[in-house]
Amino acid sequence: MRAIRFFGRSSNDRDTGKKRNRWAVVSLIILVAEILGVVSAVHAVMSARTSQGSIAWTVSLITFPYVAVPAYWVFGRSQFNGYVDAHRIADLATDRALQEAIRVGTQYILEDPSRPSATRAAERMSRIPFLRGNKVELLIDGEATFQSILDGMADAEEYILFQFFIVKDDEIGRRIQQRLIEKAREGVRVYFLYDEVGSHALPRRYKDEMREAGVAVYNFHTRQGPRNRFQINFRNHRKIVVVDGRAAWIGGHNVGDEYLGKDPKFGHWRDTHLRFDGPAAVAAQLSFVEDWNWATGSLPEVDWFPHPAPDGSDVPVLVIPTGPADEFETAALMFTHAINSASERIWIASPYFVPDEGIVAALQLAAMRGVDVRILLPDRPDHMLVWLAAFTYFDDALRAGVKFYKYTGGFLHQKVMLVDDLASAIGTANFDNRSFRLNFEVTAVVSDDAFQAEVERMFESDFAQSRVVGADEYGAKPFWFKLAARLARLTAPVQ
Repeated sequence: MRAIRFFGRSSNDRDTGKKRNRWAVVSLIILVAEILGVVSAVHAVMSARTSQGSIAWTVSLITFPYVAVPAYWVFGRSQFNGYVDAHRIADLATDRALQEAIRVGTQYILEDPSRPSATRAAERMSRIPFLRGNKVELLIDGEATFQSILDGMADAEEYILFQFFIVKDDEIGRRIQQRLIEKAREGVRVYFLYDEVGSHALPRRYKDEMREAGVAVYNFHTRQGPRNRFQINFRNHRKIVVVDGRAAWIGGHNVGDEYLGKDPKFGHWRDTHLRFDGPAAVAAQLSFVEDWNWATGSLPEVDWFPHPAPDGSDVPVLVIPTGPADEFETAALMFTHAINSASERIWIASPYFVPDEGIVAALQLAAMRGVDVRILLPDRPDHMLVWLAAFTYFDDALRAGVKFYKYTGGFLHQKVMLVDDLASAIGTANFDNRSFRLNFEVTAVVSDDAFQAEVERMFESDFAQSRVVGADEYGAKPFWFKLAARLARLTAPVQ
């Protein structure tokens, strides 16, 4: 035995050595995780756009670095890298065409010294001002929306720009696909852009069939670039169709049968879109071109010259693209400014209600100064965390005089806002943190008395199919529900 111990270690010594090695490895992993947690927490403090998000991430990163560090670098970023540089390249490439278009299009710029400062501030959020010479059409629900888009694309002579967050290979998806294929075979240039997360279930076959017909098909490619490998938390949530630079569609619908009310789970799908013909279509086109340039590194061949509505209509329209590549939080500013500028009423319809503290304060102040503040929400959820979190905001807002309505006629998905009799906004932005800071969105603002009256009638019809939220909507819930709602609210920065 002594000889064995002299020439080699005993089995007990070997086991002890292995344990020491394992503990050394574990200690190293713990040390590295803690260092990464601290470094990530510093990054969160320096870069998070809200104190709420900064505090939540800092506590998580220091307390649970093993889970929080990878989660932070996937979900915690609020700045979209690279898009601004691509944006500048697009600016240079299109500068001459845009300058000439602006020279020709100055006749369509809305010049009205009596306009309130609210509209001027809105223009500063967009790269193009309010443009006159447009015809607008309010499209209520899926049947009207998709029929309008299909008919508009059938009339295309030069090109179609088609961009949606979600595209599905179902009945309406195939109708859209076949129309795009038909136009491509006729020689029309067709550009098809989709979000790879929103349309993750879109089969390759669907896209290949379009490519074979000559359609240019690309995803938004969120993760391109060395600094963007993990930025899957950003989404291109825009829904834009442009035909020949003359007609455009913007609104809440995605491409799927449920948007036609064919999902047995949700039944009637309440949504709103807008069609506008005229110079404002060029503004919608500019948003698409910048996204296309980011996704592909190239620019589609388009017409930059503004064309007035063929029937002589003269409605002012402003297109506001917003997103995480903006210098400011443009979407949040847009909603805050609308609320602060309202003097008589502000009615907002959104499927989700997870605002930040600034917007909650703006709603409270608006109600306190006598503004008719109404928030229209769905009565049934499609995303449970967001639906639960909304309950925690009701009490404070209700006490200030804000009125909440829950739509019971189906699932409400529209994103519409009516400010006094001054303007209506229809677009893709929800009333939540994701749309405020993480998504690429687009909103069309219309300033026209007749159109405001039409939007008012639409709202009144929706309110008639809704129930009013009472003061005990949240307070009367059991403890477990309140706890779940509060926990859901903690996830608001990444919802």
